[in-house]
Formats: sequence, C-alpha cells, structure tokens
Amino acid sequence: MSDSDRLVEPQEVDIVYETDEPVTYEVIDHVAWIMLNRPGFNNAQNGQMTYALDDAFMTATNDDDVRAIVLGGNGKHFSAGHDIGTPGRDLHRHFDNRLMVPGHVNKPAAELLYTREKEQYVGMCRRWRDVAKPTIAMVQGACVAGGLMLAWVCDLIVASEDAFFQDPVNRMGIPGVEYFAHAYELPPRIAKEFLLLGERMTAQRAEQFGMVNKVVSREALRETVAAMAAKLVAQPRLGNWLTKQAINHVEELMGKRNAIEAQYHMHHFAHAQNDLTMGNSIGGLDGKAMAAANKKDAGEG
Repeated sequence: MSDSDRLVEPQEVDIVYETDEPVTYEVIDHVAWIMLNRPGFNNAQNGQMTYALDDAFMTATNDDDVRAIVLGGNGKHFSAGHDIGTPGRDLHRHFDNRLMVPGHVNKPAAELLYTREKEQYVGMCRRWRDVAKPTIAMVQGACVAGGLMLAWVCDLIVASEDAFFQDPVNRMGIPGVEYFAHAYELPPRIAKEFLLLGERMTAQRAEQFGMVNKVVSREALRETVAAMAAKLVAQPRLGNWLTKQAINHVEELMGKRNAIEAQYHMHHFAHAQNDLTMGNSIGGLDGKAMAAANKKDAGEG
C-alpha cells in the first residue's frame, strides 16, 4: 500500500525529476515533432510531462509556420501510461491549472483525484484533440492505458509492427482510463474484450478495426510519418481544420463527450471504492506490479 495513493488530506511534496525536459519540441519543414522524453521510465506520464505536453501543443498552435503536428515517444516505447510508481510521480504537486479547474493539492479525500484528473487527463485530452491543425501519433512498442489517450486524441495513428495497445486497469477494478474513447475506437464487443480481459492488442489487429491507419516496420516508422505529415502540410490550412472539425463533430453527435463524462464518474467511483476497501485508490498495484502482470499475461515470463 502506498500512502501517496490514499485519498486523504494531501500536502504538497518536493519531487526530484530525472529530467528537466520531459517533452522535446522541434519544427522541421512546417511539422512540429513533439516527443515524450522519459525513455528510462517508458514515457510514463507524470504531471511534469503532461503540462510540458500542453505547452508544446500550444506552441505548435500559435506558430503559423507549423502546419501539422507529430506526437511520438523517445526510446523503446511510445508510452507505458500514467505514472503510478516512478521517483518523478508528482500526484501531490501543484501546477498552474489552465482549464478553469481548481487546484487539487488542498482537496480532501476523493476530491483530490477527481479534480486533478479532470484537468490533467480528460480536460487536456479534449484540448489536444481539438487543436486546429492535423495531428499524427507515431507509436512504437507499448501504448498502454494513459498512452492510449495520447494516441487517440490524434487524427491519424501510424504504428510500428512491434507496437501493441492495452488497457489493463480492470485489474484495479477500474473501467478503463479517463478519456473513455474505447467504444469509438473499437467495435463495442471488441472494446469489451479489450477492457474486460485487458490483453494486448497487436498493431495489426488494431489496424483491422480502424484504430490504426497504417502499420510499418520500426525502421520505416519515422520516414512514413514524415511523408504523411508532408502531405498534410501541402493541403490548405483551413481545409485541414474544417475537415477535422467536421469529423470530430460527427463523433460528438454520436455521444462521445457524454460517454466520456459518464465513464469519468464511474472511474472515480472505482477509485473511491478501492480506497475505502483497500486503503489505496489503484487497488494496491503500482507500476512494477502492473508491468509484471502484463508480461505474465503476454507470456513473457
């Protein structure tokens, strides 16, 4: 059991980060390359990374020279999900909130996580999905739980042949990550399989369901994404934005926003239930325990 996971009256704590640059940013030929940069921790997303990612998206949005955006991850994996166990986990650190959501560190009990995740997870994912420029997720290796959220907010997803997708948080008694796009990315019965069993989905199977646009070798991944981004750059800027808005609007007509709102409350009911019954909001499982269980399920030892 970790005291940092209990939904009790919190106190802000000092965090020692392994890097001052959790996200890198570079513009090449009118394309902003935003790269998650915690490779030593498989690009697990802490608050430091989340706010740096928001800064990067805002920089790309405000730069008229940028016509398309690529989101990727440095190292072996795209992202192993939300940070639930590295030394840089910053659950109780205050950041200057940006979405008209109050700060979380002075909130008691279940209000702590509910407030924090409303800003950092659901709120920011919606913000990034609506960026007025086309976006491509470049996925290699693991795209797990919170990693799915980052890929799913992008307009296009290109994956390497060794990429896999997974949301195993039912193991914690939680019905999927906060940005609940599962039944929009996958057919309902496949989404149930994906969540209930929590097994890895290969990039090849994800492509069959339309969750991934293209699967290529890892060696060809960046080149393929760069070529796709170059085509987006050559298209009319306003046309790209309007096309993106039109299709996003169809998803909203299908109830996507309401579905995410409904599941968000189920998600936090599960956190509170875990805390009441086990004294730990994530069911007593940390990053190492989840990784070990995932490897076992995948037959890796």
